[in-house]
Amino acid sequence: MSVLKHIEIDHFELDSGRVINLRLSYQHFGKSLNDAPVVLVNHALTGNSQVSGTNGWWNSLIGNDKTIDTNHYAVLAFNVPGNGFGGVLDSCTEHYKAFKAKDIARLFLEGLRRLQIESLFAIIGGSVGGGIAWHMAFLNPKIAQHLIPIASDWKATDWLVANCYVQERILENSLDPIADARSHAMMLYRTPESLSQKFNRTRAKEATYNVESWLNHHGEKLSNRFQLSAYKIMNQVLKTINVANDNETFLDAAKEITSTIHIVTINSDLFFKPEENWKTYVDLKPLKDNLSIYEIKSIHGHDAFLIEYQQLTTFLKPIFEIKEEKHEDYKYSFVRNR
Repeated sequence: MSVLKHIEIDHFELDSGRVINLRLSYQHFGKSLNDAPVVLVNHALTGNSQVSGTNGWWNSLIGNDKTIDTNHYAVLAFNVPGNGFGGVLDSCTEHYKAFKAKDIARLFLEGLRRLQIESLFAIIGGSVGGGIAWHMAFLNPKIAQHLIPIASDWKATDWLVANCYVQERILENSLDPIADARSHAMMLYRTPESLSQKFNRTRAKEATYNVESWLNHHGEKLSNRFQLSAYKIMNQVLKTINVANDNETFLDAAKEITSTIHIVTINSDLFFKPEENWKTYVDLKPLKDNLSIYEIKSIHGHDAFLIEYQQLTTFLKPIFEIKEEKHEDYKYSFVRNR
């Protein structure tokens, strides 16, 4: 297992004006950060920096001889401060409503600076992690060769904000807040078709449907490993994804991003709707040649980015495939302060 490391960041001023001290934790997998192309992975709401290895939540994608091959790449993952991974909850959880997704992107960029990494081969993130990736690219348009937001968007829509508001109400008022909020969230991460295929109205007991037992299981499982303050801050970060005030402002800024952008959407996503990603692609494509979009076909909704690994591998493999004639270029594609 990769060792959890920390960077002490003092007197960090949030976009709201509040100044805090915190510890930015991270893990590193694969090749040395000194002499290999670096891939930054941004985790989702209940995820963490353990992206590979024992208990790695993205093991199907990242590891030795996997799509993002740790035999060739240095893989880096920061924890969103306050997510509680490693048992550490810092003071930022006391002021979670002061945080925005933009602040997390700034912290991750500061982490890269402290590690003396000036540019990346790729930034990849799922769900809220993809939103943070968009923010990082807006703050530093030359930070990465490839920007890969998956099941995500550059903004929180009214639909997403509304659901985050319901999540917050549950977290503040429920007698069993984490379990109840998780049960509600699972209804957005999946689809009616996905649940019908899985359960088909079957019952575990006379008075209990299997779908009810499944929701209870997910609620209890998260309660055992997640803390209330962590859920609150992650929900706040999700709600505040917004790299621009409107579509026109977004387009003006996005065309300055030098990264090749690979948008990965899901046709059945009820959380980050595919229509929003396709609109971004159609509007931005005339302004930016190095832009692609891929659509995962699945009945499983938002969670398909954690389920449909074969489709995801098909999309991502050409980006991360190592070719000898290109490897030398990759080796010098990032510059580090010595």
